[in-house]
Amino acid sequence: MPSDFALKTMNAVHRVIQKVSGGRAGWQVAGMTVLELTTIGRKSGQPRTVLLTSPLREGDAYVIVASRGGDDQHPAWFLNLRDNPDVQVTLKGETARPMVASVADADLRARLWPKITADYKNYAQYQTKTEREIPVVLLSPKAQNKA
Repeated sequence: MPSDFALKTMNAVHRVIQKVSGGRAGWQVAGMTVLELTTIGRKSGQPRTVLLTSPLREGDAYVIVASRGGDDQHPAWFLNLRDNPDVQVTLKGETARPMVASVADADLRARLWPKITADYKNYAQYQTKTEREIPVVLLSPKAQNKA
């Protein structure tokens, strides 16, 4: 399983690729959209940002997978959004936008998981490495208040 250090290093390298390319590279990986997710740290209360792949869209929601490479622990970003679902998402060439994270319930996960693993076998492999059920998360645009 990847260590915290390895995960942070991969994220840092990914950011360098984006920066060196002037934002032209690093927004697609293995056919998946890359997005920048900002959560609020559940312990620190500070913004925490990570680059993640989104293997699929569900309507206007981006789907992300809290796999952590099949580790027995949930990724920190998942724990953060579970405690505070108000997040910011940045896509290539766009400014950050407010979104709401929701963990797929059993029925929705049962429908989405086969779609995800059909195209991206690594997620199915990750699930075999851990006893925990790997969560599927939807990032949906936050409803705007109308005055």
